[in-house]
Amino acid sequence: MSASLQNDPSLTTPAPARGDRSGNLGIARNLGLVIALIVLCIVGVITAGDRFASTDNMLTILRLAAVIGVVSIGMTFVITGGGIDLSVGAIVALASIWATTTGTQAMADDFGWIAMVFSAVLVGTACGVINGVLIAYGKVVPFIATLAMLASARGLAEIIADRKTQIIRNQGFTDFFGAEPLGIPVIVIIFALVTLAGWFLLNRTTFGRRTFAVGGNPEAARLAGIKVQRHTVYLYALLGSTCGIAAVMLMSRTTTGSSTHGTLYELDAIAAVVIGGTLLSGGRGTVVGTLFGVLIFTTLTNVFTLNNLSTSAQAVAKGVIIVIAVLLQQRIANRKT
Repeated sequence: MSASLQNDPSLTTPAPARGDRSGNLGIARNLGLVIALIVLCIVGVITAGDRFASTDNMLTILRLAAVIGVVSIGMTFVITGGGIDLSVGAIVALASIWATTTGTQAMADDFGWIAMVFSAVLVGTACGVINGVLIAYGKVVPFIATLAMLASARGLAEIIADRKTQIIRNQGFTDFFGAEPLGIPVIVIIFALVTLAGWFLLNRTTFGRRTFAVGGNPEAARLAGIKVQRHTVYLYALLGSTCGIAAVMLMSRTTTGSSTHGTLYELDAIAAVVIGGTLLSGGRGTVVGTLFGVLIFTTLTNVFTLNNLSTSAQAVAKGVIIVIAVLLQQRIANRKT
């Protein structure tokens, strides 16, 4: 690390300590998200009663939140770093297909189900690296590069699977990921661990501070000694790896690999990240906010489902929430300016 980078206080001070005003703003934002989640729960209890408040339904909400939540944690890093990724759903589908091919499952029979997990994460990471290289070194706009990956990954998944759903036959895989130690599903535990790791990485490491710097002002970050292009590749690779993990979690829920897995995940992940308070323009991000954003959207979907409301109404409600969140972000940004 260069001397200029070591002497830059904005990169050596953890994010929460960058100023009382910023810290208070983050606390207020998270408090607002908690209140919104509580209001949704109250609405759920009023409209659906015990069907919503039951333990089984709470676990159902957490299971649904877990898969998209892991993707959203990775998306938080990319958006904080000034990027965007529209291909996450397609990467999840490709990773699930690759990990459930006959060849991969034969390897799992010989070497254990970990081979399927490794395959999914490796494919997701490779897709992320390709995105990162195209954007950082190929100078392709993130929107275009990831849109191309969306089409390519989904198409490749369909070709490999011949548009057929692939069934998981490895009993060890289904037994491990279908378990519920202490009554908590394994995929929920994985979501919690990924969230904790993401929070630590973003807020307590040099990698996180460099992510804030790259997203806030890439040129200033370059002058401070940060390898901006290389760091951008790392961010997309990180998101790709979370897509691979999400694919494994989705495979465990459905016991299948399918080219239709992950449909519209990119929109749900971006929405959760924006609702959580991460700036679309980069430079500010919060894993805790993303967690609440995921829970809010998942709870909203659950309430709508229990009340037999159409998916169209759900889409309208999500759209309104996203617009309100972006308007609030702009207002906060204008106040800070």
